[in-house]
Amino acid sequence: MKKSGAGNGTKFRDSLLFRYMMIVLLALLFLPVVVSALSILFTLFHSPAELKYGSADELQTEWHAEARRLDGADAAAVNARLRALKQRYADATLFWVDGEGRTRLQLPERGGLPETWTADEAIRFMKRSVDADPFTVVAFFGPEEKGPGFMVLQMPRAFLNIEWPVQSYAPLYIGLMLFMFVAFVVMSWLFFRNIRRRLVRLEAAMARTDEDGLPAPVAISRPDEIGRLEHAFGVMADRLRKGREREREEEKLRKQLISSLSHDLRTPLTVIRSHVHLLGRERLSAQGAESVKQLEAKTETLGALIDNLFAYTLMTSGKYPLRIETCDIVRLVRQSAATWYPLWEKEGIEAEIELDGVSLVWKADRNAFLRVLDNLFQNVVRHARSGGYVGIRAQVLDTGIQALVISDRGPGMQAKSDAKGGGIGLAIVDHLLREMKLERRTDSDEGGTRIAIWPNREHF
Repeated sequence: MKKSGAGNGTKFRDSLLFRYMMIVLLALLFLPVVVSALSILFTLFHSPAELKYGSADELQTEWHAEARRLDGADAAAVNARLRALKQRYADATLFWVDGEGRTRLQLPERGGLPETWTADEAIRFMKRSVDADPFTVVAFFGPEEKGPGFMVLQMPRAFLNIEWPVQSYAPLYIGLMLFMFVAFVVMSWLFFRNIRRRLVRLEAAMARTDEDGLPAPVAISRPDEIGRLEHAFGVMADRLRKGREREREEEKLRKQLISSLSHDLRTPLTVIRSHVHLLGRERLSAQGAESVKQLEAKTETLGALIDNLFAYTLMTSGKYPLRIETCDIVRLVRQSAATWYPLWEKEGIEAEIELDGVSLVWKADRNAFLRVLDNLFQNVVRHARSGGYVGIRAQVLDTGIQALVISDRGPGMQAKSDAKGGGIGLAIVDHLLREMKLERRTDSDEGGTRIAIWPNREHF
């Protein structure tokens, strides 16, 4: 059953998405949680400043109560009580107006008050005092505050308001905001830096190979998406390693088989050659003589094929050592052509060799280069004898390098041929040329085949 989560086999709580969502969620919850906690702590441990004279409601209630208690009191009693209240409210301004509208005692003395109050003046005074500074309380004498006189208390509002030190806490809140932003940026940076490090380590592991050119497995760091990628890479590397081991075993078995076949076929081939030779010495009809000739040709072809198989097995197994030295390539070509010339003449192949005045001095193994030439000339005899031509010359390529060119006028490599074994021969040619740091380019069409050989950049 497939596991639920961000990826196949990855639990959501182990995924990279879940981890980053937790970072974002913590960042979003950090500010309200911290602000609420600070508010609670401030409320618990911060004692607000007490009001010197109580709140406005308390002051107003007390003042009205004093006015009710002075109902029916004479002027001396009212003056005495106001002086006593002045002792309690030292920062306040007190005065009272009698029933005839005359201003009586003022504590302290102040100007701007009418000596005799009219109804209009009293109303204007009360209207100016509403929500004004100083805070003003007007209380009429009597139980129901119906007069006839009234008493007034005025106090600066500064004594009635608690000033919370909001400004002093503004830097703290700003600092919290900045801290939250910086913390979110830092956590996000650490999160993605960790992802980048793991990806870089995985990239380095993919690029690092062992002696077989295979990547090494990567240790799984965490069970998330990158961890699954590391696991998949390790599985792939293990499969490649097992495939390489199987390939080596198959290659070893193939080489052993080819070597055994090559060795086992030599003895019966030698017997066949001897009997064909004996048949050729007998008196035979024309048809019999032609059959013996065909037997001799096919026997030679089979022998060459067995030699090539054996040589190719030795080459691919590293048992065909080369002795690289400076060689006169033109001389080796002339030597090989002289060996093949009688066969070319017998097969009706015209040889055109244009190497006079040419100097080709390359680093090569003499025997290996002669084998390359033998395989190429043998292919001309097998597959291109119908063209009746083989050309050997030196030619400057487009890159400015002088190359050895061997050409024929046969039907081309794409044409069908009854002769077999050319594939092994060319494989040997490519292997030997590669070991000697030489290049080969083949151009083939219906008009013939052209093979160019020249040194590569590593040759020099």
